[in-house]
Amino acid sequence: MASLLQVDNLTKSFGDLVLFQNISFGIAEGQRIGLIAKNGSGKTTLLNILTGKESYDEGAVVFRRDIKVAYLEQDPRYAEELTVLEACFQSGSEVTNLIAEYEHVMASGDHAKMDAILQQMDALKAWDYEQRAKQILSQLKITNFDQKISELSGGQLKRVALANVLITEPDLIILDEPTNHLDLDMTEWLEEYLQRSRLSLLMVTHDRYFLDRVCSEIIEIDQKQLFQYKGNYSYYLEKREERINTQNSEIDRANNLLRKELEWMRRQPQARGTKAKSRIDAFYELEKKAQQQRDAGNVQLQMKGSYIGNKIFEAKHIYKSFDDIKILEDFNYIFARYEKMGIVGNNGTGKSTFIKMLMGEVAPDKGEFDVGETVNFGYYSQDGLKFDEQMKVIDVVQNIAEVIDLGNGNKLTASQFLQHFLFAPEKQHSYVYKLSGGEKRRLYLCTVLIKNPNFLVLDEPTNDLDIVTLNILEEYLQSFKGCVIVVSHDRYFMDKVVDHLLAFRGNAQIKDFPGNYSQYREWKEVQDMLEKEAIAAAAKPKDVKPKNEATPKTEKKKLSYKEKREFEELDELIPKLESEKALLETELSSGTLSTDDLLSKSNRISELIDEIDEKTLRWLELSELM
Repeated sequence: MASLLQVDNLTKSFGDLVLFQNISFGIAEGQRIGLIAKNGSGKTTLLNILTGKESYDEGAVVFRRDIKVAYLEQDPRYAEELTVLEACFQSGSEVTNLIAEYEHVMASGDHAKMDAILQQMDALKAWDYEQRAKQILSQLKITNFDQKISELSGGQLKRVALANVLITEPDLIILDEPTNHLDLDMTEWLEEYLQRSRLSLLMVTHDRYFLDRVCSEIIEIDQKQLFQYKGNYSYYLEKREERINTQNSEIDRANNLLRKELEWMRRQPQARGTKAKSRIDAFYELEKKAQQQRDAGNVQLQMKGSYIGNKIFEAKHIYKSFDDIKILEDFNYIFARYEKMGIVGNNGTGKSTFIKMLMGEVAPDKGEFDVGETVNFGYYSQDGLKFDEQMKVIDVVQNIAEVIDLGNGNKLTASQFLQHFLFAPEKQHSYVYKLSGGEKRRLYLCTVLIKNPNFLVLDEPTNDLDIVTLNILEEYLQSFKGCVIVVSHDRYFMDKVVDHLLAFRGNAQIKDFPGNYSQYREWKEVQDMLEKEAIAAAAKPKDVKPKNEATPKTEKKKLSYKEKREFEELDELIPKLESEKALLETELSSGTLSTDDLLSKSNRISELIDEIDEKTLRWLELSELM
């Protein structure tokens, strides 16, 4: 397939800090690549280099001529005086530039170029641009197109920027954390949109379900080098483990050889200036390799747990609303000891408000939260990053505790504790303002956990944390000897951590669901389908009978012969379609398919999903008449 981008021997450093060295990769038409690395390893820097926003030390970045590239930044910026719709016309794309030229010609009255412009407008479908913009903005829950950019929240601004990227229909899109600030419905809509499109894609995301379902290739920056995996996230996990095991074996062999070489070096001082020069050089190379430590990025979170009593908290007749928007209405709940609750729902339904009421930051309109005396909250909030940027990392932790008690007589100094959070000694003495966004989040998490809480309240903890840190945090929460409440849009994280959900559905409707997010989603899909069928049935016109005329009893409608045959065929066809879909998903995860095969099989899965939905709906219609 045609190449869109080629990167060769790229090196980037900031002073003595080398982010990556001599890395090379390419992106071809139809490829969907996920980029994985620990926080501070240069993910966002690499994306900024590719889009010309950042310089590099050595190497080459070559795009195909006339390629259209769109970039979703982690923190997009627009002029504050623009409206939402005007911001969508500021992308600088070929289409928006053409529309601007058309409007200029119309305003000036000079129609000499009008014929050529009209032909270009037709060719690029520019007449539909505004309608496309409104459709995608609506899908992302942005409906006030005349609202000023200055009035938008950070999350709304990110969604406007995402809409801007999708509207322009580029050849290649580069996305930096696209699911941040998207609720679950929007994330699933974007996931499906990208699956169905033929766009080429390079993406950084911590959403592992999203990564697994959208991307067909993974590239990883690890120890300043780049590693490529021809498969989705599940395949990457398997092959990465093989790579790490191989590397550890090589280090072990190097250590064994080093011991023998060290004995030889000590016995042969006279040889250092003569014939053994090559062997001495080899010794130092071997020493360098043996000293490599395979740091998989394990964040050690085994903290001493403090005692928590049987009484945790009870919500008693809680009411809360903002003007006409109801959040809670006569809400009652008794939280159990060691409970791990997830809170899900669309943006604006009151998830964070509920947490803030529990923490005492927002008062309910009526009712109260009765919290047990032994409860010691550890609160990780969305807006909790309030460090003094001029402080050193080590000072941030030492201001809370010089020594951390791990229990069983084990203790760590603040410096040792930070090393468990991947802050190397040199990084500990860096200033906070030099940290990446993800590193600041990791430091914030560290400051929450060292206070030895027995009840963790985590509001969107997954935003900006790398996947390695998330894995360790998940393992910690699974074995945490206390209570947990998590508000998150990360489906993978919720599935691993929580044992039941509070689903905020808007207008003070709250569903207490006994299970994880994937189970809730399956239940919700069934409920939504039944609700649609009920609405459709209620909308059907009914025959009006005269009041005095008795309504004759009618027998239930029977299936015709043709409908019986159709029902039997559907009964056989649906399992076959499901089997074909399952087989294709297995093949996509194998990592053995070519790019063309990956693309064609992904498209076939999209077709199968539509066909299965259609056939299942018809099967349900016919089954009601059986």
